[in-house]
Amino acid sequence: MADIAVTPEHLGHSYLENTGKRKGIAAWIFSTDHKRIGILYLISLFTFFSVGVILGILMRLEMLQPGGKLFNAQDYNALFTLHGVIMIFLFVIPGIPATLGNFFLPIQIGAKDVAFPRLNLLSWWLYVTGAIVILLSLFQHGLPDTGWTFYVPYSIRTGTDVTMAVFGVFILGFSSILTGLNFITTIHRMRAPGMTFFKMPLFVWALYATAWVQVIATPVLAITLLLIIIERVFSVGIFDPSKGGDPVLYQHLFWIYSHPAVYIMILPPMGAVSEIITTFSHRTVFGYKAIAMSSLAIAFIGYLVWGHHMFVGGISETAQFVFSLLTFLVAVPSGIKVFNWVATMYKGSIDLQPPFLYVMAFIFLFSIGGLTGLVLGSLATDVHVTATYFVVGHFHYIIFGGGVFIFFGALHYWLPKMFGRMYNKKVANWALAILFIGFNMLYFPMLVMGYEGMPRRYFTYLPQFETWQRISVVGSWILVAGLIIMLTNLIRGVFKGEKVGNNPWGGTTLEWTTSSPPPPENFEEIPVVTHEPYYHPEAAN
Repeated sequence: MADIAVTPEHLGHSYLENTGKRKGIAAWIFSTDHKRIGILYLISLFTFFSVGVILGILMRLEMLQPGGKLFNAQDYNALFTLHGVIMIFLFVIPGIPATLGNFFLPIQIGAKDVAFPRLNLLSWWLYVTGAIVILLSLFQHGLPDTGWTFYVPYSIRTGTDVTMAVFGVFILGFSSILTGLNFITTIHRMRAPGMTFFKMPLFVWALYATAWVQVIATPVLAITLLLIIIERVFSVGIFDPSKGGDPVLYQHLFWIYSHPAVYIMILPPMGAVSEIITTFSHRTVFGYKAIAMSSLAIAFIGYLVWGHHMFVGGISETAQFVFSLLTFLVAVPSGIKVFNWVATMYKGSIDLQPPFLYVMAFIFLFSIGGLTGLVLGSLATDVHVTATYFVVGHFHYIIFGGGVFIFFGALHYWLPKMFGRMYNKKVANWALAILFIGFNMLYFPMLVMGYEGMPRRYFTYLPQFETWQRISVVGSWILVAGLIIMLTNLIRGVFKGEKVGNNPWGGTTLEWTTSSPPPPENFEEIPVVTHEPYYHPEAAN
Protein backbone atom coordinates (compact mmCIF):
# COMPACT_ATOMS: atom_id res chain seq x y z
CA MET A 1 0.00 0.00 0.00
CA ALA A 2 2.91 2.36 0.64
CA ASP A 3 6.47 2.78 -0.60
CA ILE A 4 8.20 2.13 2.74
CA ALA A 5 10.16 -0.66 4.31
CA VAL A 6 10.42 -0.45 8.09
CA THR A 7 12.39 -2.74 10.36
CA PRO A 8 12.58 -2.86 14.17
CA GLU A 9 16.20 -1.67 14.03
CA HIS A 10 15.06 1.59 12.44
CA LEU A 11 12.35 2.22 14.99
CA GLY A 12 14.08 2.15 18.37
CA HIS A 13 11.95 1.79 21.48
CA SER A 14 8.50 0.23 21.43
CA TYR A 15 5.51 2.02 22.95
CA LEU A 16 5.43 -0.83 25.51
CA GLU A 17 8.67 0.42 27.07
CA ASN A 18 8.72 3.22 29.68
CA THR A 19 10.69 5.90 27.85
CA GLY A 20 9.25 9.05 29.51
CA LYS A 21 9.50 10.67 32.92
CA ARG A 22 6.73 8.58 34.47
CA LYS A 23 7.28 4.94 35.31
CA GLY A 24 5.06 1.98 36.11
CA ILE A 25 1.29 2.35 36.06
CA ALA A 26 1.51 6.17 35.99
CA ALA A 27 3.23 5.94 32.62
CA TRP A 28 0.09 4.22 31.34
CA ILE A 29 -2.84 6.01 32.98
CA PHE A 30 -1.39 9.44 32.13
CA SER A 31 -0.11 8.51 28.68
CA THR A 32 -1.46 10.28 25.59
CA ASP A 33 -0.17 7.55 23.25
CA HIS A 34 -3.25 6.26 21.42
CA LYS A 35 -1.88 2.71 21.55
CA ARG A 36 -1.53 2.71 25.33
CA ILE A 37 -4.99 4.25 25.70
CA GLY A 38 -6.38 1.49 23.48
CA ILE A 39 -4.81 -1.12 25.76
CA LEU A 40 -6.13 0.66 28.87
CA TYR A 41 -9.61 0.45 27.35
CA LEU A 42 -9.04 -3.20 26.51
CA ILE A 43 -8.11 -4.08 30.10
CA SER A 44 -11.02 -2.04 31.49
CA LEU A 45 -13.55 -3.52 29.06
CA PHE A 46 -12.65 -7.12 29.79
CA THR A 47 -12.69 -6.45 33.53
CA PHE A 48 -16.30 -5.30 33.27
CA PHE A 49 -17.07 -8.04 30.76
CA SER A 50 -16.02 -10.62 33.36
CA VAL A 51 -18.39 -9.07 35.91
CA GLY A 52 -21.22 -9.07 33.35
CA VAL A 53 -20.59 -12.73 32.53
CA ILE A 54 -20.74 -13.67 36.24
CA LEU A 55 -24.08 -11.86 36.59
CA GLY A 56 -25.36 -13.65 33.50
CA ILE A 57 -24.35 -17.03 34.92
CA LEU A 58 -26.19 -16.26 38.16
CA MET A 59 -29.32 -15.41 36.16
CA ARG A 60 -29.05 -18.69 34.26
CA LEU A 61 -28.56 -20.68 37.49
CA GLU A 62 -31.86 -19.25 38.72
CA MET A 63 -33.47 -20.78 35.62
CA LEU A 64 -32.16 -24.28 36.34
CA GLN A 65 -35.51 -25.08 37.95
CA PRO A 66 -38.73 -23.09 38.39
CA GLY A 67 -39.78 -21.48 41.62
CA GLY A 68 -37.19 -18.85 42.49
CA LYS A 69 -34.75 -21.08 44.38
CA LEU A 70 -31.73 -18.71 44.45
CA PHE A 71 -33.17 -15.19 44.17
CA ASN A 72 -36.44 -13.43 44.81
CA ALA A 73 -38.08 -11.28 42.14
CA GLN A 74 -36.45 -8.04 43.33
CA ASP A 75 -32.93 -9.50 43.31
CA TYR A 76 -33.47 -11.04 39.90
CA ASN A 77 -34.57 -7.65 38.57
CA ALA A 78 -31.34 -6.17 39.92
CA LEU A 79 -29.27 -8.94 38.29
CA PHE A 80 -30.58 -8.41 34.77
CA THR A 81 -30.39 -4.63 35.19
CA LEU A 82 -26.72 -4.71 36.18
CA HIS A 83 -25.94 -7.34 33.55
CA GLY A 84 -27.50 -5.16 30.86
CA VAL A 85 -25.98 -1.85 31.98
CA ILE A 86 -22.48 -3.34 32.29
CA MET A 87 -22.56 -5.28 29.03
CA ILE A 88 -24.15 -2.53 26.92
CA PHE A 89 -22.64 0.68 28.27
CA LEU A 90 -19.30 -0.59 29.64
CA PHE A 91 -18.42 -3.29 27.11
CA VAL A 92 -20.30 -3.54 23.82
CA ILE A 93 -20.77 0.16 22.92
CA PRO A 94 -17.15 1.22 23.63
CA GLY A 95 -16.01 -2.22 22.38
CA ILE A 96 -13.99 -2.16 19.17
CA PRO A 97 -13.91 1.65 18.65
CA ALA A 98 -12.34 2.44 22.03
CA THR A 99 -9.86 -0.46 21.93
CA LEU A 100 -8.80 -1.62 18.46
CA GLY A 101 -10.11 1.58 16.88
CA ASN A 102 -8.00 3.70 19.20
CA PHE A 103 -4.99 1.51 18.57
CA PHE A 104 -5.16 1.03 14.80
CA LEU A 105 -7.10 3.92 13.25
CA PRO A 106 -4.10 6.33 13.27
CA ILE A 107 -1.74 3.60 12.07
CA GLN A 108 -4.07 2.53 9.25
CA ILE A 109 -4.22 6.09 7.89
CA GLY A 110 -0.47 6.73 8.39
CA ALA A 111 -0.78 9.18 11.31
CA LYS A 112 1.44 9.47 14.38
CA ASP A 113 -1.51 9.74 16.80
CA VAL A 114 -5.12 10.88 16.94
CA ALA A 115 -5.90 14.57 16.39
CA PHE A 116 -6.45 15.32 20.10
CA PRO A 117 -4.27 13.02 22.25
CA ARG A 118 -5.18 14.67 25.57
CA LEU A 119 -8.87 14.54 24.72
CA ASN A 120 -8.37 10.86 23.97
CA LEU A 121 -6.95 10.30 27.46
CA LEU A 122 -9.84 12.32 28.94
CA SER A 123 -12.25 9.97 27.14
CA TRP A 124 -10.75 7.00 28.99
CA TRP A 125 -10.87 8.84 32.32
CA LEU A 126 -14.53 9.73 31.74
CA TYR A 127 -15.20 6.07 30.93
CA VAL A 128 -13.60 4.97 34.21
CA THR A 129 -15.38 7.75 36.14
CA GLY A 130 -18.77 6.76 34.70
CA ALA A 131 -18.12 3.12 35.60
CA ILE A 132 -17.19 4.06 39.18
CA VAL A 133 -20.36 6.16 39.55
CA ILE A 134 -22.46 3.21 38.33
CA LEU A 135 -20.72 0.93 40.84
CA LEU A 136 -21.34 3.45 43.64
CA SER A 137 -25.07 3.15 42.96
CA LEU A 138 -24.85 -0.43 44.18
CA PHE A 139 -24.04 0.72 47.69
CA GLN A 140 -26.64 3.46 48.15
CA HIS A 141 -30.34 2.59 48.34
CA GLY A 142 -30.44 -0.87 46.82
CA LEU A 143 -29.44 -2.23 43.43
CA PRO A 144 -31.10 -0.55 40.40
CA ASP A 145 -33.94 -2.80 39.21
CA THR A 146 -35.38 -1.10 36.13
CA GLY A 147 -33.66 -3.00 33.33
CA TRP A 148 -30.86 -1.39 31.28
CA THR A 149 -33.41 0.74 29.39
CA PHE A 150 -34.49 2.62 32.57
CA TYR A 151 -38.12 2.62 31.38
CA VAL A 152 -40.49 5.10 32.98
CA PRO A 153 -42.70 5.38 34.93
CA TYR A 154 -41.02 2.66 37.03
CA SER A 155 -37.56 4.26 36.89
CA ILE A 156 -38.93 7.49 38.41
CA ARG A 157 -40.88 5.70 41.15
CA THR A 158 -38.60 2.89 42.33
CA GLY A 159 -36.86 3.39 45.65
CA THR A 160 -33.56 1.96 44.40
CA ASP A 161 -30.70 4.28 43.45
CA VAL A 162 -31.54 4.74 39.77
CA THR A 163 -30.35 8.37 39.86
CA MET A 164 -26.72 7.43 40.50
CA ALA A 165 -26.72 4.68 37.86
CA VAL A 166 -28.31 6.99 35.27
CA PHE A 167 -25.77 9.71 36.06
CA GLY A 168 -22.97 7.20 35.52
CA VAL A 169 -24.32 6.35 32.07
CA PHE A 170 -24.66 10.12 31.42
CA ILE A 171 -20.90 10.50 32.05
CA LEU A 172 -20.14 7.52 29.78
CA GLY A 173 -21.98 9.35 27.01
CA PHE A 174 -19.43 12.16 27.08
CA SER A 175 -16.63 9.62 26.72
CA SER A 176 -18.33 8.24 23.61
CA ILE A 177 -18.93 11.70 22.11
CA LEU A 178 -15.30 12.79 22.61
CA THR A 179 -14.02 9.57 21.03
CA GLY A 180 -16.28 10.11 18.02
CA LEU A 181 -15.15 13.74 17.59
CA ASN A 182 -11.52 12.67 17.83
CA PHE A 183 -11.94 9.97 15.18
CA ILE A 184 -13.79 12.23 12.73
CA THR A 185 -11.14 14.96 13.02
CA THR A 186 -8.29 12.46 12.76
CA ILE A 187 -9.72 10.89 9.59
CA HIS A 188 -10.37 14.26 7.94
CA ARG A 189 -7.12 15.98 8.89
CA MET A 190 -4.36 13.41 9.46
CA ARG A 191 -4.40 10.94 6.57
CA ALA A 192 -1.01 10.15 5.06
CA PRO A 193 0.03 11.79 1.77
CA GLY A 194 -1.74 10.10 -1.11
CA MET A 195 -4.46 8.55 1.05
CA THR A 196 -7.74 9.79 -0.36
CA PHE A 197 -11.02 8.77 1.25
CA PHE A 198 -11.35 5.89 -1.18
CA LYS A 199 -7.90 4.59 -0.33
CA MET A 200 -8.76 4.23 3.38
CA PRO A 201 -9.12 0.72 4.82
CA LEU A 202 -12.71 -0.42 5.32
CA PHE A 203 -12.13 -0.68 9.07
CA VAL A 204 -11.49 3.08 9.04
CA TRP A 205 -14.68 3.64 7.03
CA ALA A 206 -16.66 1.67 9.62
CA LEU A 207 -15.15 3.70 12.47
CA TYR A 208 -15.92 6.90 10.56
CA ALA A 209 -19.61 6.00 10.17
CA THR A 210 -19.73 4.92 13.82
CA ALA A 211 -18.15 8.17 14.99
CA TRP A 212 -20.94 10.21 13.35
CA VAL A 213 -23.52 8.09 15.18
CA GLN A 214 -21.66 8.67 18.45
CA VAL A 215 -21.54 12.43 17.93
CA ILE A 216 -25.11 12.95 16.67
CA ALA A 217 -27.13 10.37 18.61
CA THR A 218 -25.42 10.21 22.01
CA PRO A 219 -26.48 13.75 23.11
CA VAL A 220 -30.11 12.62 22.76
CA LEU A 221 -29.47 9.84 25.29
CA ALA A 222 -27.63 12.25 27.59
CA ILE A 223 -30.58 14.67 27.61
CA THR A 224 -33.07 11.83 28.12
CA LEU A 225 -31.16 10.46 31.11
CA LEU A 226 -30.83 13.95 32.53
CA LEU A 227 -34.62 14.28 32.30
CA ILE A 228 -35.00 11.09 34.39
CA ILE A 229 -32.82 12.63 37.09
CA ILE A 230 -34.83 15.90 36.97
CA GLU A 231 -38.06 13.91 37.13
CA ARG A 232 -36.90 11.91 40.15
CA VAL A 233 -35.51 14.92 42.03
CA PHE A 234 -38.08 17.61 41.20
CA SER A 235 -41.19 15.58 40.13
CA VAL A 236 -41.89 17.94 37.24
CA GLY A 237 -44.12 15.50 35.33
CA ILE A 238 -42.22 15.08 32.05
CA PHE A 239 -42.77 11.34 31.82
CA ASP A 240 -44.93 10.48 34.85
CA PRO A 241 -48.53 9.94 33.64
CA SER A 242 -49.90 10.67 37.12
CA LYS A 243 -48.53 14.23 36.75
CA GLY A 244 -49.59 14.71 33.13
CA GLY A 245 -46.38 13.33 31.64
CA ASP A 246 -46.04 10.93 28.70
CA PRO A 247 -44.13 7.66 29.26
CA VAL A 248 -44.19 6.90 25.51
CA LEU A 249 -42.21 10.13 24.98
CA TYR A 250 -39.41 8.56 27.02
CA GLN A 251 -39.42 5.50 24.77
CA HIS A 252 -39.13 7.71 21.69
CA LEU A 253 -36.23 9.69 23.14
CA PHE A 254 -34.43 6.60 24.45
CA TRP A 255 -34.67 4.59 21.23
CA ILE A 256 -33.80 7.56 18.98
CA TYR A 257 -30.35 7.03 20.48
CA SER A 258 -30.38 3.39 21.38
CA HIS A 259 -31.27 1.97 18.00
CA PRO A 260 -28.47 3.86 16.23
CA ALA A 261 -26.34 2.61 19.16
CA VAL A 262 -26.91 -0.91 17.87
CA TYR A 263 -24.87 0.17 14.85
CA ILE A 264 -22.17 1.59 17.14
CA MET A 265 -22.01 -2.01 18.36
CA ILE A 266 -22.05 -3.69 14.94
CA LEU A 267 -20.47 -1.35 12.34
CA PRO A 268 -16.88 -1.57 13.69
CA PRO A 269 -17.07 -5.40 13.78
CA MET A 270 -18.27 -5.32 10.17
CA GLY A 271 -15.23 -3.21 9.31
CA ALA A 272 -12.98 -5.77 11.00
CA VAL A 273 -14.69 -8.56 9.00
CA SER A 274 -13.74 -6.81 5.75
CA GLU A 275 -10.09 -6.63 6.88
CA ILE A 276 -9.93 -10.26 7.95
CA ILE A 277 -11.67 -11.71 4.87
CA THR A 278 -9.47 -9.95 2.34
CA THR A 279 -6.29 -10.86 4.25
CA PHE A 280 -7.04 -14.58 4.58
CA SER A 281 -8.63 -14.91 1.13
CA HIS A 282 -5.54 -13.29 -0.43
CA ARG A 283 -7.78 -11.29 -2.72
CA THR A 284 -8.55 -7.63 -3.26
CA VAL A 285 -11.84 -6.87 -1.56
CA PHE A 286 -14.79 -7.10 -3.94
CA GLY A 287 -16.92 -3.95 -4.19
CA TYR A 288 -14.75 -1.69 -2.03
CA LYS A 289 -16.83 1.46 -2.61
CA ALA A 290 -20.10 -0.41 -2.10
CA ILE A 291 -18.92 -1.71 1.28
CA ALA A 292 -17.64 1.74 2.30
CA MET A 293 -20.89 3.48 1.31
CA SER A 294 -23.00 0.75 2.95
CA SER A 295 -21.41 1.66 6.30
CA LEU A 296 -22.63 5.23 5.90
CA ALA A 297 -26.02 3.99 4.69
CA ILE A 298 -26.47 1.74 7.73
CA ALA A 299 -25.56 4.64 10.02
CA PHE A 300 -28.05 6.95 8.26
CA ILE A 301 -31.00 4.54 8.04
CA GLY A 302 -30.30 3.47 11.62
CA TYR A 303 -31.58 6.87 12.78
CA LEU A 304 -34.98 6.22 11.20
CA VAL A 305 -36.06 2.86 12.63
CA TRP A 306 -36.35 3.45 16.38
CA GLY A 307 -40.14 3.09 16.38
CA HIS A 308 -40.06 -0.67 15.83
CA HIS A 309 -39.31 -0.95 19.55
CA MET A 310 -42.77 0.46 20.24
CA PHE A 311 -45.12 -1.49 17.97
CA VAL A 312 -47.19 -2.43 21.04
CA GLY A 313 -46.44 0.79 22.94
CA GLY A 314 -49.23 3.00 21.69
CA ILE A 315 -47.97 4.53 18.42
CA SER A 316 -50.36 5.05 15.48
CA GLU A 317 -50.98 2.48 12.76
CA THR A 318 -49.36 4.80 10.20
CA ALA A 319 -46.23 5.04 12.32
CA GLN A 320 -46.20 1.27 12.76
CA PHE A 321 -46.31 0.75 8.99
CA VAL A 322 -43.60 3.33 8.26
CA PHE A 323 -41.22 2.02 10.93
CA SER A 324 -41.77 -1.57 9.82
CA LEU A 325 -40.88 -0.63 6.23
CA LEU A 326 -37.77 1.26 7.30
CA THR A 327 -36.71 -1.69 9.47
CA PHE A 328 -36.73 -3.94 6.42
CA LEU A 329 -34.84 -1.34 4.36
CA VAL A 330 -31.90 -1.24 6.79
CA ALA A 331 -31.22 -4.87 5.84
CA VAL A 332 -30.27 -3.78 2.30
CA PRO A 333 -26.86 -2.19 3.06
CA SER A 334 -26.12 -5.07 5.47
CA GLY A 335 -26.88 -7.50 2.65
CA ILE A 336 -24.52 -5.58 0.35
CA LYS A 337 -21.71 -6.20 2.81
CA VAL A 338 -22.43 -9.92 3.11
CA PHE A 339 -22.62 -10.47 -0.66
CA ASN A 340 -19.38 -8.56 -1.20
CA TRP A 341 -17.64 -10.57 1.53
CA VAL A 342 -18.71 -13.81 -0.14
CA ALA A 343 -17.59 -12.51 -3.54
CA THR A 344 -14.21 -11.61 -2.03
CA MET A 345 -13.77 -15.19 -0.84
CA TYR A 346 -14.84 -16.64 -4.21
CA LYS A 347 -11.83 -18.31 -5.89
CA GLY A 348 -9.58 -16.96 -3.15
CA SER A 349 -6.66 -18.84 -1.65
CA ILE A 350 -8.30 -19.13 1.77
CA ASP A 351 -6.11 -19.63 4.83
CA LEU A 352 -8.16 -21.07 7.71
CA GLN A 353 -6.49 -19.18 10.55
CA PRO A 354 -8.36 -18.45 13.85
CA PRO A 355 -9.43 -14.88 12.87
CA PHE A 356 -10.99 -16.17 9.65
CA LEU A 357 -12.82 -18.95 11.51
CA TYR A 358 -14.28 -16.34 13.86
CA VAL A 359 -15.59 -14.53 10.78
CA MET A 360 -17.28 -17.73 9.57
CA ALA A 361 -18.91 -18.17 12.99
CA PHE A 362 -19.99 -14.52 12.86
CA ILE A 363 -21.68 -14.87 9.48
CA PHE A 364 -23.69 -17.88 10.69
CA LEU A 365 -24.72 -16.34 14.02
CA PHE A 366 -25.38 -12.88 12.63
CA SER A 367 -27.56 -14.39 9.91
CA ILE A 368 -29.76 -16.00 12.57
CA GLY A 369 -29.88 -12.67 14.37
CA GLY A 370 -30.85 -10.88 11.17
CA LEU A 371 -33.57 -13.37 10.20
CA THR A 372 -35.12 -13.25 13.68
CA GLY A 373 -34.95 -9.47 13.39
CA LEU A 374 -37.30 -9.70 10.43
CA VAL A 375 -39.78 -11.51 12.70
CA LEU A 376 -39.61 -8.57 15.12
CA GLY A 377 -39.77 -6.03 12.32
CA SER A 378 -43.00 -7.49 10.95
CA LEU A 379 -46.07 -6.09 12.71
CA ALA A 380 -48.10 -9.31 12.97
CA THR A 381 -45.33 -11.48 14.39
CA ASP A 382 -43.86 -8.74 16.61
CA VAL A 383 -47.11 -8.52 18.58
CA HIS A 384 -46.82 -12.25 19.32
CA VAL A 385 -43.19 -12.30 20.49
CA THR A 386 -42.74 -8.83 22.03
CA ALA A 387 -41.38 -8.95 25.61
CA THR A 388 -40.65 -12.70 25.33
CA TYR A 389 -37.42 -14.69 25.39
CA PHE A 390 -37.49 -14.42 21.57
CA VAL A 391 -36.32 -10.81 21.89
CA VAL A 392 -33.56 -11.85 24.30
CA GLY A 393 -32.37 -14.57 21.91
CA HIS A 394 -32.49 -12.26 18.88
CA PHE A 395 -30.62 -9.48 20.70
CA HIS A 396 -27.83 -11.80 21.81
CA TYR A 397 -27.47 -13.36 18.35
CA ILE A 398 -27.00 -9.85 16.93
CA ILE A 399 -24.82 -8.29 19.63
CA PHE A 400 -22.93 -11.26 21.09
CA GLY A 401 -23.00 -13.58 18.08
CA GLY A 402 -22.30 -10.65 15.77
CA GLY A 403 -20.40 -7.87 17.48
CA VAL A 404 -18.66 -9.69 20.32
CA PHE A 405 -17.58 -12.74 18.29
CA ILE A 406 -15.88 -10.42 15.81
CA PHE A 407 -14.35 -8.46 18.68
CA PHE A 408 -12.74 -11.75 19.67
CA GLY A 409 -11.81 -12.48 16.05
CA ALA A 410 -10.30 -9.01 15.60
CA LEU A 411 -8.26 -9.50 18.78
CA HIS A 412 -6.89 -12.75 17.33
CA TYR A 413 -6.11 -10.86 14.10
CA TRP A 414 -4.36 -7.82 15.55
CA LEU A 415 -2.91 -9.10 18.85
CA PRO A 416 0.37 -10.23 17.21
CA LYS A 417 0.78 -6.71 15.82
CA MET A 418 -0.05 -5.08 19.17
CA PHE A 419 2.40 -7.12 21.25
CA GLY A 420 4.72 -8.81 18.76
CA ARG A 421 3.82 -12.31 19.99
CA MET A 422 1.54 -15.08 18.73
CA TYR A 423 -0.96 -17.07 20.77
CA ASN A 424 -1.42 -20.84 20.40
CA LYS A 425 -3.49 -21.26 17.24
CA LYS A 426 -4.72 -24.79 18.03
CA VAL A 427 -6.00 -23.69 21.43
CA ALA A 428 -7.64 -20.69 19.76
CA ASN A 429 -9.50 -22.99 17.35
CA TRP A 430 -10.68 -25.27 20.18
CA ALA A 431 -11.84 -22.26 22.19
CA LEU A 432 -13.86 -21.03 19.21
CA ALA A 433 -15.51 -24.44 18.77
CA ILE A 434 -16.48 -24.54 22.45
CA LEU A 435 -17.74 -20.94 22.30
CA PHE A 436 -19.83 -21.70 19.21
CA ILE A 437 -21.45 -24.78 20.73
CA GLY A 438 -22.09 -23.12 24.09
CA PHE A 439 -23.49 -19.97 22.47
CA ASN A 440 -26.07 -21.82 20.40
CA MET A 441 -27.05 -24.08 23.30
CA LEU A 442 -27.55 -20.99 25.45
CA TYR A 443 -29.49 -18.71 23.10
CA PHE A 444 -31.28 -20.85 20.50
CA PRO A 445 -33.60 -22.36 23.16
CA MET A 446 -34.59 -18.78 24.03
CA LEU A 447 -35.94 -18.30 20.50
CA VAL A 448 -38.04 -21.45 20.88
CA MET A 449 -39.27 -20.54 24.37
CA GLY A 450 -40.11 -17.01 23.26
CA TYR A 451 -42.13 -18.26 20.31
CA GLU A 452 -44.00 -20.53 22.72
CA GLY A 453 -44.79 -17.59 25.01
CA MET A 454 -42.10 -17.55 27.72
CA PRO A 455 -41.92 -13.89 28.91
CA ARG A 456 -38.52 -12.33 29.50
CA ARG A 457 -37.39 -10.85 32.85
CA TYR A 458 -39.29 -13.46 34.89
CA PHE A 459 -37.41 -15.13 37.73
CA THR A 460 -39.49 -18.31 37.43
CA TYR A 461 -41.40 -20.12 34.66
CA LEU A 462 -44.02 -22.74 33.88
CA PRO A 463 -42.96 -26.43 33.97
CA GLN A 464 -43.41 -26.74 30.19
CA PHE A 465 -40.25 -24.64 29.67
CA GLU A 466 -38.03 -26.59 32.06
CA THR A 467 -36.25 -28.75 29.45
CA TRP A 468 -35.37 -25.78 27.25
CA GLN A 469 -34.26 -23.76 30.27
CA ARG A 470 -31.92 -26.52 31.42
CA ILE A 471 -30.38 -26.85 27.94
CA SER A 472 -29.82 -23.09 28.01
CA VAL A 473 -28.20 -23.24 31.47
CA VAL A 474 -25.80 -26.01 30.41
CA GLY A 475 -25.00 -23.96 27.30
CA SER A 476 -24.00 -21.03 29.52
CA TRP A 477 -21.49 -23.26 31.31
CA ILE A 478 -19.98 -24.40 28.01
CA LEU A 479 -19.84 -20.81 26.75
CA VAL A 480 -17.99 -19.64 29.87
CA ALA A 481 -15.53 -22.52 29.52
CA GLY A 482 -14.79 -21.36 25.98
CA LEU A 483 -14.34 -17.76 27.16
CA ILE A 484 -11.89 -18.82 29.87
CA ILE A 485 -9.85 -20.91 27.41
CA MET A 486 -9.83 -18.14 24.80
CA LEU A 487 -8.83 -15.32 27.17
CA THR A 488 -6.20 -17.46 28.92
CA ASN A 489 -4.67 -18.33 25.56
CA LEU A 490 -4.59 -14.68 24.47
CA ILE A 491 -3.10 -13.46 27.76
CA ARG A 492 -0.48 -16.22 27.67
CA GLY A 493 0.29 -15.25 24.08
CA VAL A 494 0.88 -11.62 25.08
CA PHE A 495 3.49 -12.55 27.68
CA LYS A 496 4.94 -15.88 26.55
CA GLY A 497 3.89 -16.36 22.96
CA GLU A 498 6.29 -16.96 20.09
CA LYS A 499 7.69 -13.71 18.69
CA VAL A 500 6.44 -12.81 15.23
CA GLY A 501 7.57 -10.54 12.43
CA ASN A 502 6.01 -7.37 11.15
CA ASN A 503 3.39 -9.11 9.01
CA PRO A 504 2.51 -12.63 10.24
CA TRP A 505 -0.77 -12.80 8.26
CA GLY A 506 0.32 -11.22 4.96
CA GLY A 507 -1.91 -8.17 5.41
CA THR A 508 -1.70 -5.25 2.98
CA THR A 509 -2.82 -2.23 5.05
CA LEU A 510 -0.40 0.20 6.66
CA GLU A 511 -0.28 -1.32 10.14
CA TRP A 512 1.52 -4.35 8.68
CA THR A 513 4.38 -2.18 7.33
CA THR A 514 5.62 -1.11 10.76
CA SER A 515 7.22 -3.14 13.53
CA SER A 516 5.43 -5.50 15.94
CA PRO A 517 4.71 -3.92 18.40
CA PRO A 518 4.61 -0.48 16.75
CA PRO A 519 6.99 2.27 17.94
CA PRO A 520 5.74 5.29 19.95
CA GLU A 521 4.99 7.38 16.83
CA ASN A 522 3.95 4.41 14.66
CA PHE A 523 6.37 5.07 11.76
CA GLU A 524 9.91 6.35 11.42
CA GLU A 525 8.74 8.34 8.39
CA ILE A 526 5.18 9.16 7.41
CA PRO A 527 4.30 6.70 4.61
CA VAL A 528 3.25 7.80 1.14
CA VAL A 529 0.23 5.87 -0.17
CA THR A 530 0.37 4.93 -3.83
CA HIS A 531 -2.49 2.49 -4.36
CA GLU A 532 -5.67 1.11 -2.83
CA PRO A 533 -5.46 -0.69 0.56
CA TYR A 534 -6.13 -4.32 -0.47
CA TYR A 535 -3.80 -4.81 -3.40
CA HIS A 536 -2.64 -8.44 -3.57
CA PRO A 537 -0.12 -8.84 -6.40
CA GLU A 538 -0.56 -12.62 -6.46
CA ALA A 539 -4.32 -12.20 -6.93
CA ALA A 540 -3.84 -9.72 -9.75
CA ASN A 541 -1.58 -12.05 -11.78
